Amino acid sequence: MGEPKDEREKFQEELIGLDPHDPETKAFAEHLDRMKRERPGFTVEGYLDGVRDFADSANRTTGHRRMLAVVVVGLILLGVILTIWFALGDIITIIF
Repeated sequence: MGEPKDEREKFQEELIGLDPHDPETKAFAEHLDRMKRERPGFTVEGYLDGVRDFADSANRTTGHRRMLAVVVVGLILLGVILTIWFALGDIITIIF
């Protein structure tokens, strides 16, 4: 009753009439799996799953959406670098 279904049985109703060996059908099944996946909320694992989903989505997209994802990641990295720079400056000021 509570046993997990394998990949073919999980989305059988949504994939009726589609070739199970077709790459587009497999991609659609993966999309359905991502949509219905339950991840732990408010935990480090949940946040990291969200980052992984963002990275996978950014790698699949092209054009202006990919550039927007690169800009978002660049701004995040810039914020981290500035935070570390100012923290190191404060630490060096306190020590010397």
